[in-house]
Amino acid sequence: MRARQRGCWGSEQVSVLRLRLTLWWMWLLVAPDGVAQGRPDIQWMVGGHTIAVSAVAFSPDGQYIASASSFDGTVKIWRVADGQLIRTIAEPGSVYAVAFSPNGQFLVTGFEDPLVRGHTLHLWRVADGSLVRTFVGHINWVKTVAFASNEYLASGGGDDTTRIWRIADGTQIRSLPGHAFGVRSVAFSPNRQYLATGGGDNTVKLFSTSNWNLLRTLSGHTGMVLAVTFSPDGQHVVSGGLDSTIRFWRVSNGSLVRQLSAPSSVQALAFSPDGQYLAAALGNGTVGFWRVSDWSLVRQLSAHTDEAKSIAFSPDSQLLVSGGLDGAVRLWRVAGGNLQRTLTVYTHEISAVAFSPDGQLGASSSYDSTIRLWRASDGSPIRTLRGHTDAVLAVAFSPDGNLLASGGRDMTVCLWRVADGALIRTLSGHTDQVRAVVFSPDGQHLASGSVEGQIRLWRVADGSLVHAIVGPSWVFALAFSPDGRLLASADGSYVGLWRVADGTLVRRIDFPDSGLAVAFSPDGQTLAVGSTGSSNGPALALWRVADGTLVRFLDGHNGYVFSVAFYGEYLISGGWWDRTIRLWRVSDGSQRRLYDQETGNGINSVRFSPDGRFFAVGRRDATLLVARSPLRQEGDVNGDGCVDDADLLTVLFAFGQTGANLPADVNGDGVVDDADLLIALFAFGSGC
Repeated sequence: MRARQRGCWGSEQVSVLRLRLTLWWMWLLVAPDGVAQGRPDIQWMVGGHTIAVSAVAFSPDGQYIASASSFDGTVKIWRVADGQLIRTIAEPGSVYAVAFSPNGQFLVTGFEDPLVRGHTLHLWRVADGSLVRTFVGHINWVKTVAFASNEYLASGGGDDTTRIWRIADGTQIRSLPGHAFGVRSVAFSPNRQYLATGGGDNTVKLFSTSNWNLLRTLSGHTGMVLAVTFSPDGQHVVSGGLDSTIRFWRVSNGSLVRQLSAPSSVQALAFSPDGQYLAAALGNGTVGFWRVSDWSLVRQLSAHTDEAKSIAFSPDSQLLVSGGLDGAVRLWRVAGGNLQRTLTVYTHEISAVAFSPDGQLGASSSYDSTIRLWRASDGSPIRTLRGHTDAVLAVAFSPDGNLLASGGRDMTVCLWRVADGALIRTLSGHTDQVRAVVFSPDGQHLASGSVEGQIRLWRVADGSLVHAIVGPSWVFALAFSPDGRLLASADGSYVGLWRVADGTLVRRIDFPDSGLAVAFSPDGQTLAVGSTGSSNGPALALWRVADGTLVRFLDGHNGYVFSVAFYGEYLISGGWWDRTIRLWRVSDGSQRRLYDQETGNGINSVRFSPDGRFFAVGRRDATLLVARSPLRQEGDVNGDGCVDDADLLTVLFAFGQTGANLPADVNGDGVVDDADLLIALFAFGSGC
């Protein structure tokens, strides 16, 4: 390779640079500005489901897995090759069923909408996650779906009906006699000539797809039938349910030809495509494998710590995916029963996120009582901190990055050493869950706030209590002013500004809503407050610190802003209720970006990286992501908002350096080179 050369530029290089500068400024004249809507520019994303996985499915080509949750109301699409989470689809309520179309282009979801009766079946485009169609007809939850072809599908629901739909226009073709206590499972025969349904009335029904007539009702189960499927040759319909039996019925005459006893209730059934195995998801958390040649139970996987709810084989019969009430989605190798990968990194809400001061590390707290440290550049896990006995609700790095503080539902505050994850000290005294922890700018003090309405100021060096401040009601958020003199609290009655030196209330800001989030601007002059929102005003507002007057409301969120954070003149906010992330310019209150995709079922926490190049998001659906910020001024290496000589010099002095997270590596490609210098030159003067 040709060695990189430093030194003067020749006339040819200068001419090229002038041309590029001209083209750049011409582009700037016509480039769009303002609000962009949709999906964040994701750097990396890891996640899972909050508690319950109700359904799983393989794409027809075996490259993707879809999983659905009846608790968090989302569908996740995973890449099989590396287990990467690709996309999240959020529904308004519990999702019970998911299936890929035979051509792999679409995904259908069956769910329960708590607000709109009749909108319980959606068709999504897999490529971009866009909603293609809503099927209107069911008046209760949809528990099961199955494609007959790329043209038709069947669904069964809590309204005791089975419905047949034309996919092209969403027309309901037929409503079939269902089952009392709901239709729990539907399946088409391999030749598409028959449809089988299982229900809460302990029976299986068999229909002809040529005229949709009911051929026969199969009785014998002594509990709800939760699963039906057809044998690969189509000669038998197989059913399983709460009575812990698997029954084989001859399609031609409905006779019972075989019955297997399962170790527990049968939640789901699936034949391997090669016809060698029948697998069952069982109520005791295991997955059983029966060999078809002799119907012996040859393997029982300890798959989940709670009920196993759904299973699916890969098209080549090499892999099996399982989902359970423990929130896990696991991929197994069929041949030996070995666990290949657990797709779900998290199985509980991400309550809070934080970046280390140098931007190298990140921390996230979760309702699973853990804190996780990760590499900010790619999300690689570093270590998991365990010490809390209940949900961890808040996390913060010390200004020097050596310590991490956490607060939890167990009413304690923990201090951790970042270098090795050691628990240094546990601070006790709160009598209710600790919702907020924050270090003073000099790192000497730590403030914690709890639902009991008390704020405690601790000395970091020895863990001694400096002040105990009693507020009017629960404390949900805390923030130190940049100079460390004031502490702001957001609670159920007002936002309080407290003098750190003696713990006295300097000023109270009254507003009609409950405060949920608070942050000082970098200059300390403005306070951003997120709240529940009401008819009296939006859920996000800016207040003047000096006199407590309202600067402006930021209108956009429709309630419950749980997190706000500043970077320079910009503010980021996360909506718990409206499932959006919004970026604002503080000077005029304009909304610069709106993200309403890949936001799961709500945002708990948002934070900018120290250099403003990224922001982290902690979501209610057990998902953590880091995205590239569109607001950081290109070429602003030192992050002061102005691209000037200092930025050019920083790039020049770092020229040739390689590595991750280099401040002068403007384009983030791991090397400080001509490209970074050109970006700084093109943007020279911007923001100044």
